[in-house]
This record gives sequence, C-alpha cells and structure tokens, in this order.
Amino acid sequence: MVTTKKNPAHHPLAEYIKRLQTGEALLRDCPENVLEVVGILKSYGVVLDAYSKNLIYIAENQFLVFFPFFKYFNGEITFQKLMRHWWHDRINFEYAEYCMKAMFWHGGGGLDQYLDTKDFQQRAKVVIAAKFKNNPLMLGINQLFPDFLIEQLRVTSYYSGLGQFWRVMADIFLSLSDLYDQGKIKSIPQVVDHIKLGLVEAATKPITYSVKIKDQVYDLLPASLGLTFLADTAIPYVEAVFFRGTPFPGTVSYNAQAYQIPPDQARFQYGALYADPLPIGGAGIPPTLLMQDMRHFLPEYLHEVYRRSRRGEDDLRVQICQTFQKSMFCVTSAAILGLMPYPADTQDPKEQELNRVYLEKWMDRLQTSRLMDVNS
Repeated sequence: MVTTKKNPAHHPLAEYIKRLQTGEALLRDCPENVLEVVGILKSYGVVLDAYSKNLIYIAENQFLVFFPFFKYFNGEITFQKLMRHWWHDRINFEYAEYCMKAMFWHGGGGLDQYLDTKDFQQRAKVVIAAKFKNNPLMLGINQLFPDFLIEQLRVTSYYSGLGQFWRVMADIFLSLSDLYDQGKIKSIPQVVDHIKLGLVEAATKPITYSVKIKDQVYDLLPASLGLTFLADTAIPYVEAVFFRGTPFPGTVSYNAQAYQIPPDQARFQYGALYADPLPIGGAGIPPTLLMQDMRHFLPEYLHEVYRRSRRGEDDLRVQICQTFQKSMFCVTSAAILGLMPYPADTQDPKEQELNRVYLEKWMDRLQTSRLMDVNS
C-alpha cells in the first residue's frame, strides 16, 4: 500500500499555519488591530480582576450556602450597594458563573479528574460534617442524598479554580496595556509574545483550595495534588470557553429532532471563537453581560474608534464583541505557540514536521470559526 505525504499547502487554513510557523499570530498585524486588541484587553483585565475576586470570595465564604443572596457583594453589604445591585449598576458576575459552569460541564484536566476520586469525596465529607455539625436536618438530608453536598463542593472547587486562573490573566492583560502606553508594544506578534510569556511564567503555579470553618482550615484541593495553572485550568478553560461553549437559548433549537445541537459535546462549536457578534447585545445571550461590563472600562482611544464607526454607539456591544474576538484569537495564538512541541524557528526537519502536524490539528478545529472574519 502506497501512502502519500500530506501537502501542508493544501490545507484550507495553510496561510495561518505558515503564520504560526514563522512566529506570527492568527490575527493580521496592523496598527488598528494592535490598538483594538490592547484596548479591549485593558477593559477585559479590569473586568477579570473583579470576576476573579468574586469567584474566590464565593468559593471561600459561600460554600454550602444554599440561598447565597449576597454572594456578589464580596462581604461588603451596604444599602447603597444593594440599590446599585437591584438597578443593575454593577459588574455582571453572572457571566463569570456562566464560564465556570461551562468548565465544570465540559471538564478536562487534573482538576476535573480529581473531583471524581474517593480522596476528594473523603475530604468533602469531613468539610460537610464540620459545617453542619450542629444541624441535624442537613445531616439527615445528607444521609438521604449522600452525593448532593459533595456535588456542591465540586462546584465551589471550580469557582476557586477559575478565579485563580482569571487572577493570572487579569494581571497579564493589565501589564500589556501598561507596556502599550509606554510605547513598548507596537505589533500583534509582540502582544502574543507578551501573553505567551505570561502563560509560561505561570504554567506551574499551584492551584489549591481550602475552606475555613470556625478556626479550622480544611484542604479540598491540597498543594500535594500538584494541580497547576496551565494544565489544569488554562487548557480546560480554552477548550470549554473558547472552543466548545454552550448553545445560547433562543438562537438554536434544543429539540433533538432539529439536530441543531450535536449529541456529542466534544463537537460543540459555540465558544468565543465561533460566536456570531450580531446576537451579542441581545437579551438572554450570556456574553452580552461581558460586553456590558467591558463598555464601562474602555480606554478613551478605543472608545473613540467606536464613536467614529458608521453607527456610532448604537451597536456598541456588537463592536466590542468583534474586537473581543480579535483579542481572543491573539490569546489562542499564544496558547498554540506556547504548547507547540518544538520552537517555531527549529531547523530540524523532523521537528518542523511534528510542529506542522500539531498546527494542522488546531487549524482543523478553527475552519468553521470566525478566524477569516476577523482578518477580513
């Protein structure tokens, strides 16, 4: 049997494979793109900082609380803050929970694997016994439904894991903006390189999670597990939020006979790299909340670009989403380059071949994304 070697030039996204092989990015390099990407990531960094703090607060202070009315207040409850909350003059922390639930549902990585082990179940049972030591009703319910409370602690573990992941990303994006303001970031490859270096530096950062009941600290994700930032939160996040996501209510049919939702969640393509920006800005679409949050923190130089557009600020959320997608392709570029088997500039033919195969697999998944749209 004769096999023919695959010609990389025949791949539908061969142009982008070549870009990555030469150390460039999936997004075209031009001053306008640099301004937009850095500007939106500045806003996103501010929002992620708030999201991160709230997720970690919920994980550490609202665990096993069944009616957490004030979980978005970070422990600072005032009448003025309550009024702003009811008036929706606030950060939409619901979007952070949406991303957390997407990660929890899709799984992946060591965090997901550990939460299904007997070791975690045993640690959770100790926490449950301590939390409800003087609550016979809850202890009775726990006897009837032994997996219910353990599942709640699995969820709060993801609150903590995503919060720790976003803490790192917020710092990367805000430092990127500072370098741009100083004139040190002038191209898209420089943007990607900055993000990649940040990911590499934080790659082995430990992911841990402990809760405190009275004066006793209980480890649910102890450091001894060896869970790390890159393998156990960053990669699963990219898979769950960038690629797979969840179908938005009202845009597709959940009727199995309509076949608009794949039966296999691995084939989901509703993530940030695939979403149509036009519905973003409409009620019931989760990313609308993120776009609404980012509009409050846009740097003036980016806000001015939107004002000069054909519709001005009438479709501001859609414009923000379009720019945000550009930035996410830069983050994806950093992740792809950071995980590449060998350096992009390797001269070894075998290493070049392995890099090409690796890149083709990524491009196979991006064929139906909005990659070509953001570069048009």
